Formats: sequence, structure tokens, C-alpha cells
Amino acid sequence: MTERPRLGPRRDPAVDRAVLDAARSLLVERGYAATSIDAIAVRAGVSRPAIYRRWPSKAHLVAKAVFPDVGSEVVAPDLLCEIRKVIRGTIQLFGSAETRAAMPGLMAEMRGDPSLYAKLSARLDTPTRRELADYLPSDGEPTRPGLDPNTLLDTIAGAALFAMCIRDIDDLDGFAASLEDLLLYGILGAQQRTGDRTGVAEPPADRSPVES
Repeated sequence: MTERPRLGPRRDPAVDRAVLDAARSLLVERGYAATSIDAIAVRAGVSRPAIYRRWPSKAHLVAKAVFPDVGSEVVAPDLLCEIRKVIRGTIQLFGSAETRAAMPGLMAEMRGDPSLYAKLSARLDTPTRRELADYLPSDGEPTRPGLDPNTLLDTIAGAALFAMCIRDIDDLDGFAASLEDLLLYGILGAQQRTGDRTGVAEPPADRSPVES
């Protein structure tokens, strides 16, 4: 008779939920530095070993708490709709109170723990970059050649991170609309985009090295 392999204890999803909920609430109440594993364990009503069996450090636990799996089933019909979707999704991601409280600490932790960034990147960053790359170049779209999806996502994520976690703005919809307008239509006005440079200062003409 073949003996079945012995399985370890089944992971209780209720414990996971209690710990993640506790981490989110403590982040908002106390900030990242004061949100300790001990405090999370007490708030969740679990033991420290129960937490460490699931996450190797506070940073990994917090990252899971504030950046849950957010896979999107929505397929954008074109590049412009995809950019709008990414902008709105990224702003929502960074806009929650717990994420704002966690990001400064998580950014510092990621510098010393490459595995933390690798896990976050695999869940959030890399799939989005691949989705954007699939739209570039996009047939029929009025986009310039050579547009880099990595630079595009860095611009969106960097703007959202600074606005939400540093400037601490509250108008998420207004910021999303402003960022969309900037990325989709640029800095120059309509007249300048069509080649009319009226009102735009011309660069100084080259001067001869010897004045006549």
C-alpha cells in the first residue's frame, strides 16, 4: 500500500484576513514605523509565529496588506483607453490611506531587501508594463514611434506616488484628469502642436565667434 505524503497544517484564510486587516488599520492609526509585528499580532488576535509562518518580515506583510492582488479583467480597446485605465488604477492604488502611510517605509525597506521589490514587481509592475507594451505601437493610433512603455509607466507611477504620498492630495479624480491631459495631449497648446509657434520664444541665433 502506497503511503500518502504527509501534508503540513492547512493555512487558515481567516488568520490571513485578520492579520492584513490589523496591519491596514494600524498603518492609518500609527504610521509605518509604529506598526510592529507585536502590535499587529495583538490587534489580529494571533501569535507572532502565526504571522512569521506567512510573511518573512513586517515589510512583506505590509506590502501584501496595502497592495493586494488587483488583476484586471477589463481589456482596453486601444492605447489611449489603456493609458487612462492605468492612470486611474495607479492613482487608486496609491490613494488609499493605508498605502499613503506605508509607502515611505516600504520604499526604504525595498532598498535593503531586493526580494520585496521583486515580489511587488511580479504582481503589480511587470504585468502592467507588458500590457502597455502590447499596445505599442498600436495600429491606427496617433502616437509617435519609439514610445517606451517603461518610461510611460514610470511617469504615471512616479506622478501618482508623489501626488498621493508626498503632496497628500485628496482630489483623486481631478489629479487623474490632469495627468491624463498632460500625457495624452502634451505640454504645448493646440496651436503649437500644429506647428504655429506664435507666442513661443525662439532660441537665440548662433553668433559668430568674431564680432564684426
